[in-house]
Amino acid sequence: MATIEEQIKSLEEEIFKTQKNKATEHHIGKLKAKIAKLKAQVELNKMRGGGGGKRYFVKKSGDATVALVGFPSVGKSSLLNLLTDARSEVAAYQFTTLEVIPGIMEYRGAKIQILDMPGIIKGASKGKGRGREVITAARAADIIVLLGDVFNYRLDILERELEDAAIRLDRDPPDVRFAPDNKGGILVRSTVTLTKMTEKEIAEIVRAYGMVNGTVTVREDIDHDALVDALAGNRVYIPSLVVINKFDLSYKGVEEKMATSLKRDYFKISVAKDEGIEELKELIFRRLGFIRVYLKPQHGKADLEEPLVLLNGSTVRSVCEHLHRDFVDLFRYAHVWGPSAKHPGQSVGLNHELLDEDILTIVLRK
Repeated sequence: MATIEEQIKSLEEEIFKTQKNKATEHHIGKLKAKIAKLKAQVELNKMRGGGGGKRYFVKKSGDATVALVGFPSVGKSSLLNLLTDARSEVAAYQFTTLEVIPGIMEYRGAKIQILDMPGIIKGASKGKGRGREVITAARAADIIVLLGDVFNYRLDILERELEDAAIRLDRDPPDVRFAPDNKGGILVRSTVTLTKMTEKEIAEIVRAYGMVNGTVTVREDIDHDALVDALAGNRVYIPSLVVINKFDLSYKGVEEKMATSLKRDYFKISVAKDEGIEELKELIFRRLGFIRVYLKPQHGKADLEEPLVLLNGSTVRSVCEHLHRDFVDLFRYAHVWGPSAKHPGQSVGLNHELLDEDILTIVLRK
């Protein structure tokens, strides 16, 4: 009997040989669902057996984490040294960085963890060149900076490796929900008009993944790939920035070539000349979408000098977890003033989402 890895390879070969067109989309979707299920089983087996090789577990620190992902020798270590207080080894040859090196960038009241990681090469998602270790660390980032230079700007290769490793850049998770049941087969309910797949096709792919009874609720016009992502459940969705280094060595025609290759906006820097670094800090800060929350003691005045800096989408629970590990368990209620409050001093719970420049009082059990 074929091993799981052999089954995956066989299915991938079938996809490669299948002509891509509208008529074959559904068949390819079913094959991808089977592959996703098999890969999930491989990861589960590794966790149970303690295998899978070395992983980089970097303790998250600060208010957010940024991963520098790029080819070898494009300047990741030098950039880390300029952005933070870390000292990452720098040399004029490839593969200088052999471990993930963290540093903290302090900017506008925020403490942002920057990770300098070994360079990614083609085949990284399958373990080549320490690729799996790098990708393990990248999955925990709040933003991925794709770093290239004027000689190495084919960042579509990096994007494909991240895509193959279940990292989805600049996308939201598919709005699909699964509710397993004990009987009744697969029932598909859609709240939007479906133009890319039929409900029958959705049900068939769900069954190919292994779910035979239950309800699938679809709230967006998904395609086959998005459905497989939702079924797999192990995808991470991370915003990204493209940064191109060594613009001090720019040559004629390079920007036209990059525009054709990248097909997206990019930010120019020169680490060697220390050009564009401060502007990059501001860009990272804005892309992370920080909010400022001012804490107000009960019966006291709000501290408007030193706000708590949090990621956009943070809740009262986020504040409690940030302040002390026991605050969630001791929480009674909170009062909020500002943009997120329906009225000044509104009483809210742990799940209340905060907005920039809110003032917050947390009341704990004694």
